Amino acid sequence: MSAAGQGRQTGLVVRGHGRHYLIEDHDGQRVHCLTRGKKSDCVVGDRVRWQRSSEHEGVIESVEPRRNLLFRQDEWKTKSFAANLDRLLILVAVEPQFSESQLTRALIAASSAGIEADIVLNKTDLPGADAARARLAPYTAMGQRVLELSLKGRPEASREVLMPLLDGQATLVLGPSGTGKSTLINLLVPDAKAQIGEISQALNSGRHTTTTTQWYWMDAARKNALIDSPGFQEFGLRQIAAPDLASYMLDFKPYLGECRFHNCSHRHEPGCAVLVAVEAGRISPSRYRIYDELWNELSSPPKY
Repeated sequence: MSAAGQGRQTGLVVRGHGRHYLIEDHDGQRVHCLTRGKKSDCVVGDRVRWQRSSEHEGVIESVEPRRNLLFRQDEWKTKSFAANLDRLLILVAVEPQFSESQLTRALIAASSAGIEADIVLNKTDLPGADAARARLAPYTAMGQRVLELSLKGRPEASREVLMPLLDGQATLVLGPSGTGKSTLINLLVPDAKAQIGEISQALNSGRHTTTTTQWYWMDAARKNALIDSPGFQEFGLRQIAAPDLASYMLDFKPYLGECRFHNCSHRHEPGCAVLVAVEAGRISPSRYRIYDELWNELSSPPKY
């Protein structure tokens, strides 16, 4: 039977650009595939049904049902990061100073998708580490795990912290430029540059820059995966309704259902348990300000 005549197979999307995707089959072989139509709904991490069209290429027929999908959505478009994730690492650094609003938005997106998330504070060897810790103190206090690393200063210690956490997982690394994502990838994926070259050649994408999501295997057995994602300036949450927002904020959860009114917005109503917690210092003012800003954003009509 010719390559084009072989039946459908299941494969893993490891990278994509436009209608062009790199699919990994059961044996670990990677094949350049196209989608049938002009529009594609595939993302990295998807399991797809595909069929060979020639010896070196194939066609994606359909996307298998997803366990989850991490994405951001603003007024104009939806941007997907990856599908079928076990964990999200949100990488921030002592320098440059991180945006608490963007950090909160990423945590909310992960919570709404049912994905476990950890915050990783990098560059803790720098003089501003205590100030960064203070800004993250409300997250630690509400039970959010915060890992402290120095990826360049103490690479082996960082590896020892991360590897048990990532074992058997498909983990997406998310964070702004300059936080050390490339350093983390190169530390945990010994042949990362080789994988980049292989994928760039297969997709004819030239020199690699992190403009698309990239799947890496951390081990030869292909059990531990690390997924790199492009940096971002904005993180819209238009997929979330304003009344649902509080349920995705870990520090608000203990007080939900304790308000006088069942449909409390936690912004101005009398007898609001969340506002009482803010006044008492049990919810940090900075976290509440972000909630208020997000509520206004999500409850306002689109501008287009």
